[in-house]
Amino acid sequence: MIIFKSINKLNKEVNFKANIGFVPTMGSLHQGHISLIKLSKKKCEKTLVSIFINPSQFNKKNDLKKYPRNLKKDIKILKKLNVDYLLKPNVNDIYKNKKNTKIKLEKNDKIMCALHRPGHFEGVLAVINQFLQKFKPKHIFFGEKDYQQLYLIKKFIKKNYKIKVFSCSTIRDKNNVALSSRNILLNRNDINKSSIIVSEILKFKNKIKKNISFTKNLNNIKTKINSLKNIKIEYLEIRNKYNLSKNYNKNNFKIFLAYYNKKIRLIDNY
Repeated sequence: MIIFKSINKLNKEVNFKANIGFVPTMGSLHQGHISLIKLSKKKCEKTLVSIFINPSQFNKKNDLKKYPRNLKKDIKILKKLNVDYLLKPNVNDIYKNKKNTKIKLEKNDKIMCALHRPGHFEGVLAVINQFLQKFKPKHIFFGEKDYQQLYLIKKFIKKNYKIKVFSCSTIRDKNNVALSSRNILLNRNDINKSSIIVSEILKFKNKIKKNISFTKNLNNIKTKINSLKNIKIEYLEIRNKYNLSKNYNKNNFKIFLAYYNKKIRLIDNY
């Protein structure tokens, strides 16, 4: 595996006319990231992984400071997976030209995480845009756990680039909790509470599949989840999985959840 610390050097040594897959990450790699890397290796001749903790997508400085970091472990995982290239740029390398870094969301897209974390997705799209302006992979890979992020990135790339977006299903642990780099900040009791939440939402989802009118019980589910100690829901919504509108039916709905487990913010979709 060749490690690049600048995009300049990456462009000099890597032929992006070849079939290269790109897996952008913020590090602290887990099985979710690994599934994306394996898919890239299956679809592409070469795979490029980036590790860059993007400051522009954090609403709070403290959240950025506390974000899990373990570069040594990440590199070990990438080498074991026989990844071809690792890009580990610094902030200046990404945001050298500040004029091209601002991305605006459409009014209809300012929902769920975009509503509760103003500037977050603008930051995500900005860094993806910076990467894709500087080099042109054939394919790019994202996970479905960050479903709203995936939706917005697909929309943005379709409008601006000729790059194919691939996605992987959410990877879950033995407790059925969606894998997240932030899970490392939780203890066993915290994970058990998240497992209870998943169980409650899945039961709710199955009832909706049988009878769409069961969606009227959404507030009851919110109350039940909020009653768990140290758990606080930020939002729990049902939306159309194709366009994220409120126009859904029992065949195209998805449940979206963001909540705090102690002080750790987690998201999921079902």
